[in-house]
Amino acid sequence: MAEGKLAFVTGAAGGMGRAAVARLVKDGYRIAAMDRDQKGLAEVAREHGKAVVAYPCDQTDEKAARAAVGEAIAKQGPIDAFVNLTGWAGTTRFFEETSDYWRKVIGINLESLFFVAQPILLDMIERKRGKMVFVASDAGRVGTSGEAVYAATKGGVIAFGKSLARENARHNIHVNVVCPGPTETPLLKAEMEENPDLIQRMTRIIPFRRLGQPDDMAGVIAFLCSPDSDYMTGQTVSVSGGLTMV
Repeated sequence: MAEGKLAFVTGAAGGMGRAAVARLVKDGYRIAAMDRDQKGLAEVAREHGKAVVAYPCDQTDEKAARAAVGEAIAKQGPIDAFVNLTGWAGTTRFFEETSDYWRKVIGINLESLFFVAQPILLDMIERKRGKMVFVASDAGRVGTSGEAVYAATKGGVIAFGKSLARENARHNIHVNVVCPGPTETPLLKAEMEENPDLIQRMTRIIPFRRLGQPDDMAGVIAFLCSPDSDYMTGQTVSVSGGLTMV
């Protein structure tokens, strides 16, 4: 059990974010929860009471993101674990897209991670301990049609995580990456309504013949935040029902 340790969770109001928060609270963590969805974030805080403090913030706003980290440390103390679940993409072909769309995808999926990871890392280096878990995607490992720039950003998250792991093992800081396969989040449910045939085809090629659930990801995230993963760093863990085996 975490016994009152503090986890800073971004994207906390999303499907996987809510599941991760619930699991970490169950394991004994206090949570500093960040998301731009103020209503959803308030729901998460109400559900878990004093265990969760909400920090409404657009993570792509560098000044606001850094300020939220500083506020969390000032209010709640040192951050023991950092879980980044922020992410977004549309489904379009690269040749159809505009550079505005590219910048939005890069800003949300990659650049926003830097804004939060750096101040948290500095705090962890000072104390010579910490766990970081970045949620990427198997798209960043094997590519995916209709999400070329998204896949590029998630590949960047994987490379960033490995690089931080190499740089900071000397400070007893662990950095690992979780790569979900297709997961039944609100975002995917909306896509299912628009294109049910696509989801059916996707499910057929998953060896377990089902989509992932947010709780499937939460368990792996909790493991990587726990002492059970103390000899792991720089690893990329696929949680995809066997869809990706690399």
